[in-house]
Amino acid sequence: MTPQSYKSHKWLNFFHSVLILTGMGLILCLLGWLMAGKPGIFWSLFIGLVVVIITSRISPTAVLRMQNARFLHRSQAPRIHQVISELSRKAGLSSRPALFYIPGRTVNAFSMGRKEKAVIAMTDGMLRSLNFREIVGVLAHEISHIRNNDIWIMNLADAAGRVTSMLALTGQLLLLLNLPLLLMDEYHISWWIIAVLIFAPTVSAVMQLALSRTREFDADMDAAVLTGDPLGLAQALAKLEYSSGTWLDRILWTGKKSGLPTLLRTHPRTEDRIRRLIRLAEDIKEQPVTGFDRSFAVLPADLHALRTGSVKRLLGKWF
Repeated sequence: MTPQSYKSHKWLNFFHSVLILTGMGLILCLLGWLMAGKPGIFWSLFIGLVVVIITSRISPTAVLRMQNARFLHRSQAPRIHQVISELSRKAGLSSRPALFYIPGRTVNAFSMGRKEKAVIAMTDGMLRSLNFREIVGVLAHEISHIRNNDIWIMNLADAAGRVTSMLALTGQLLLLLNLPLLLMDEYHISWWIIAVLIFAPTVSAVMQLALSRTREFDADMDAAVLTGDPLGLAQALAKLEYSSGTWLDRILWTGKKSGLPTLLRTHPRTEDRIRRLIRLAEDIKEQPVTGFDRSFAVLPADLHALRTGSVKRLLGKWF
């Protein structure tokens, strides 16, 4: 991937995110205007801002304690801490995210908190299921989320969605309370207003899901650039997809696609993410990655296997 194509992808994803957030804000302002006119616009935005401030102040460690998470000391996982330090340096983070361990078989990792004080949590299932190369890809993905302020962006979108749902529900309750007057022709309310009150939360939720998918694609690309190894993350995604099904699914319907429409997904389809990472791997020249072992390099044999087997190989009988 050339610097020019990387920048164009970043600008495209940024424009897409701004467009979605603007759309969610306009829906919120529209509901505020329908409820209370021009003052309603101000109050809807004010309430949304208060929600963002409150939720952003919640301590990540308090949330993690509810999942029985515990702090992962450097002495317990020196190589992972080394990776976090190196990736944080390459990403230009002012402070290194704290590491937490969550007991449980679920194969997952996620980041929380503010950019200056973020945490990355990893499950026991992930540490047992992924090899070191794949763990690096996942950690780079989470650090990319932190660098791109995705946690704050999704928090902003979540606040807009919550306030939108609250205003829409309030409007619907007011309509129900005034239903006798509506039946007696005392009131004349446009059907467009009723439609907005009913469908605004759904439209806002769909926009929020689209924003989440955009940020995931962006984090995948940045993770590949950070490590120089898109295939490590691709392999990790394939294992995550494989582990998400039941044991019967893995035996009888290996590589089966989920029936959930893309429009209703928080993450893009795994096969789409893997295809993009494979294309990135073909663009990145073989090079060593400072501070990591040789398995981080993009190997020609890996590319040949992926080209011949494609995504189906990763999601299918590979495991």
